[in-house]
Amino acid sequence: MEIALPIVLFAAICLVLMMGYPVALSLAGVSLIFAGIGSVTGVFDSAFISLIPNRIYGILINQNLYAVPLFVFMGAMLEKSKIAEDLLSNMAIVFRGVPGGLGLSVVLVGMLLAASTGIVGATVVTMGILSLPTMIKAGYKPSLAAGTLCATGTLGQIIPPSICLVLLGEVMSNAYQQSQLNSGNFAPDFISIGDLFAGAIVPGLILVFSYAAYIFAIAILRPSDAPAMEKSEAEAEDVSVIFALIKGLLPPVFLMIAVLGSILSGLATPTEAASVGAFGAMFLTLLRGGLTFKVLHDVSIETMRVTSMVYLILVGASIFSSVFRGFGGDELVESLLLGLPGGAFTAMLVVMLLIFLLGFILDFIEITFMIVPLVGPILLGMGLDPIWLGIMIAINLQTSFLTPPFGFSLFYLRSVAPAEIKTSDIYRGAVPFVILQLLLLCALAVQPAIVTWLPELLRN
Repeated sequence: MEIALPIVLFAAICLVLMMGYPVALSLAGVSLIFAGIGSVTGVFDSAFISLIPNRIYGILINQNLYAVPLFVFMGAMLEKSKIAEDLLSNMAIVFRGVPGGLGLSVVLVGMLLAASTGIVGATVVTMGILSLPTMIKAGYKPSLAAGTLCATGTLGQIIPPSICLVLLGEVMSNAYQQSQLNSGNFAPDFISIGDLFAGAIVPGLILVFSYAAYIFAIAILRPSDAPAMEKSEAEAEDVSVIFALIKGLLPPVFLMIAVLGSILSGLATPTEAASVGAFGAMFLTLLRGGLTFKVLHDVSIETMRVTSMVYLILVGASIFSSVFRGFGGDELVESLLLGLPGGAFTAMLVVMLLIFLLGFILDFIEITFMIVPLVGPILLGMGLDPIWLGIMIAINLQTSFLTPPFGFSLFYLRSVAPAEIKTSDIYRGAVPFVILQLLLLCALAVQPAIVTWLPELLRN
């Protein structure tokens, strides 16, 4: 009976979440109910409850997590200031006359917007409102347009600076230190959020390039599915392309380089770099004449809403983790993974499959703080590289959010798509991009150096 309790606890939380109850309250409430029942029946050590206040205090004073509201503020400011809309129109000029040019511009804009917001829902909804009607009007096949927007929206999971990578980097760092302590190393090494950012750059660019290559190939093989944009007389001068490139692309790219470059070069911590990004986003909005009191108010409210959600989930996940360990759940997970035939490969495969399936019902924040702390130390204790493991989990979640019929990204686009866009079109359009992401996961599994070489180079 005692062995089954951690499994029952986990299943009960998943069931409550599927019923639609708030994530943070479900994590905390169900866990405390189980802890109370366990204490009364004598199968739970109440000492694990006394650890919860210290763990919550540790979350609140963790300086790495201060980067979350700053990155959210940066992304919300760029979104509210209409920079994405201006960027899309200018990139459409740059790619005019190119086969699949509008789709290519959407991928590029989606990449930059995903990097700035780091939240899948915000990116998909914004790009859906801005781009989907334009792509359909330009003659794009509905499934291709929908699939492109869903796929580019999920890039916020892997393109740094990303909130997902900030949170995942913090959890992986703790898991890596825990795995070393478990192995008897009491002077453990550590990885930073910057290491995870560096490890995500090459896979992220490969993914963006593969998206663009797929759209270009479709435009060449089936021009009617992705027709080229025609040049207008007003856009006939080549200088307009250069102007559009500078006006549209330079400001957000410069902001991303400033934020990411300061982290990778060691000039700033992620929190300090996030503050630079927040200030830079305000400055860009001011230059555009869009920094009004209403915009600042809306951005502040959005920042407070998202940050409160993140921290409340962190608190709920911390309570769940304490109770789960109190029931011996960490020992059960360890025995199950270590008992699998095939060693680290099979254990990694099982964990990735579990995370992929949970991605249908849980957001990345819940999975990051519920699952990764339990399985991370075990997998890292088997000799897996922490940066590689973190990037594999991030891309796996990204793939889960895009996979029909339950992917979050598909639901977000459905909520803003015109009625003439069928749900089957959205599902069908997402499949090729899911295949591209699975191919990337296989490539990273075969060649981990794709992830690890840049962090090692920067360290040396």
